[in-house]
Amino acid sequence: MSERTISASSQGTEGETLESLEEFLLEADFGVQAATRIVAKIRNIPRRGTFDLRERVRAEILSVFRDVRPAVVEDAKPRVVLVVGVNGTGKTTTIGKLAHLFESEGKTTLVCAADTFRAAAVSQLETWVQRTSAQFVSSTAGADPASVVFDAIKAGQSRDVDVVLIDTAGRLHSRVDLMRQLVKMKNVVSREVPGGPHEVLLVLDATVGQNGLVQSREFLKEVGVTGIVLTKLDGTAKGGIAVGIAAELNIPIRFVGIGEGLEDLIPFSPDQYVNALFEKHGGSHVNG
Repeated sequence: MSERTISASSQGTEGETLESLEEFLLEADFGVQAATRIVAKIRNIPRRGTFDLRERVRAEILSVFRDVRPAVVEDAKPRVVLVVGVNGTGKTTTIGKLAHLFESEGKTTLVCAADTFRAAAVSQLETWVQRTSAQFVSSTAGADPASVVFDAIKAGQSRDVDVVLIDTAGRLHSRVDLMRQLVKMKNVVSREVPGGPHEVLLVLDATVGQNGLVQSREFLKEVGVTGIVLTKLDGTAKGGIAVGIAAELNIPIRFVGIGEGLEDLIPFSPDQYVNALFEKHGGSHVNG
C-alpha cells in the first residue's frame, strides 16, 4: 500500500481522501470491484461528529467477508474434499497440512494421490502424509486419475474414515483437456458419495495478485469451487486478493498458509486477517 497517510481530516478535500483510499486498496490487490464497493460505502456514510476512516475501512472489509457464507457439510461420512489449483501454488504441502489439521480435530483421514502425471508428485505427497496419522492411497504413474479417486473413495468407505482428501494434478485454468479431466474426477465422487464432493478447495498463491481472481473464476466455472486456501500469505506485501475473491466471486476463504511447517495452515479469520493487513502496511496509513 501507499506510504502516505490517508486521513479524512487531512488538508485535502474528502474527494481527494477517497481517491487516495481507492488507490490504497488497488495497490494492495483488492481488485477494482472490491475497492469500488468499499469506497462507495464510505462515501455514503453520513458524517456525524468524529469520523474514523481507519475503522470505517476495517468495518467495510469485514462486511465483505460476512456476506460470504461457507457451504460446508460437516456430518457427511466420508466427507470428501477435492483439492485443485495450478502448478506451483503449494497444493501438495497444503494437502499434508490439511490432513494434519483434520487429524488434530480427531478425524480419521485418508489422502488420495490422484496426481499421476508429475513424476515426484506421489512421493512428495506421501512424505507429507507420513508426518501425520492419515492413510494413503496411490497408483502407478500414468494411471487414470479418476480410477485412483474411485479406489480411494471405496477404501475410505470400507475403512470408515471421516475425511477423504483428494490431491489433483496442478493444471492451468486455460487447459481445456485437463479441466475436463478434473470434472471427470468430480463426477466419480458425486456418483459414489451422496452429496460429494462436499468441498472443492482451490489453492491459490497469495503473491500472484489479480491473477488469482482469474484462476478462481475459471475453476469456479468448471468445478464449482466452494472455498479458497491462500498460501504464502506471510510472504506477500499485499494480500488484498482475499477481499477481491470474496467480493467479486462470493467464494469464502477457508484456510490460509502462514509458513512451511506442518501446523502452518490455519482456518481463515477475517478479524485476524484485517488486523494483519493494517499492521503489515503500517497502522497510520488509513486514519481518520
